[in-house]
Amino acid sequence: MSWRFRSGASFFRLFRSALVAGAAASSIALCASAASVEYPPVVRGRALSFPRDEGAHPDFRTEWWYLTGWVQTEAGEPLGFQVTFFRSRPGLDEDNPSRFAARQLLFAHAALSNPARGALLRGEKAAREGFGLAEAQVGRLDVHIDDWTLRTERDRYVAFVRAQDFTVDIEFAPTQPILLQGEGGFSQKGPQADSSSYYYSLPQLKVRGRVSIGGRAITVTGLAWFDHEWSSSIMDEAASGWDWLGLNLEDGGALMAFQMRNSQGREHWAAATQRDRSLQGQASAPDEVEWTPLRVWRSPRTGVRYPVEWKIVVGERSIFLKPLMDDQENDARRSTGTLYWEGAVRALDERGLQI
Repeated sequence: MSWRFRSGASFFRLFRSALVAGAAASSIALCASAASVEYPPVVRGRALSFPRDEGAHPDFRTEWWYLTGWVQTEAGEPLGFQVTFFRSRPGLDEDNPSRFAARQLLFAHAALSNPARGALLRGEKAAREGFGLAEAQVGRLDVHIDDWTLRTERDRYVAFVRAQDFTVDIEFAPTQPILLQGEGGFSQKGPQADSSSYYYSLPQLKVRGRVSIGGRAITVTGLAWFDHEWSSSIMDEAASGWDWLGLNLEDGGALMAFQMRNSQGREHWAAATQRDRSLQGQASAPDEVEWTPLRVWRSPRTGVRYPVEWKIVVGERSIFLKPLMDDQENDARRSTGTLYWEGAVRALDERGLQI
């Protein structure tokens, strides 16, 4: 399993038997522009259509394509990975006819959680869209910044990232139908319906490919989770961040859960979606989801304190999260202006067994 978690604008996510998570210490830059345009609202009842909605939605303010996974090398060593592309419409200077006007901004984050080295390897990019150097296509999934790419190829998806310390070159194939989050893809993030996003997931993705660390190419296989989400206003004024979980269950099922937090760190809103191995889905209301941090780690570099162990309750089910290593802080201040924790974590039941 893999998880990602943000704090301040925070998220986390998990897959099979480990998890990739992140906790951002500041508001994400691509969501925080003083817009001079009207963004389209997210509307309950709009039917998502595929493959059209796999592509970009440039009229909306914010969008991301988020791939996280848990793989193993041929020697059985575990690795967690993240490949994420963000799109932002800042809403500034849109009448400027210059091709250099920043009408659409793209950001990308990538990371490898490597327990053998005890460190998170990471990279990031940022660019204005245009000139063939950075683009998020409409109508199909094809987003890139320079040679960093996430796209569809026939019946599978491919991702390529070349960072300073590592390379990720993988393909991932769906094994299940798309999982629509919330009400048919309308995912409410607060008490008011205007704090919502369009949101779908692809759990239980089968991964194969190669990663390179220090110039050494390594064949990997495993599972991943893919999220695509777009909105014009996700967080209401009472929310200061969110925690997120996406879990590929051992029996073939899937679980997504999140909570929006207020400025005191308490739950403002929560929700969850479960899918059993027969692909039957069930949504959980806010009072059925509970998040409890069990242990906190303090970064020696930034001084930020991140929850790294959690108990999450969804209905009658309790899930315990434990990191493979504590130091998995991702410093993305050069692109999206965030600090967050992202890394590999084990998911256990009340008996201490992996789920």
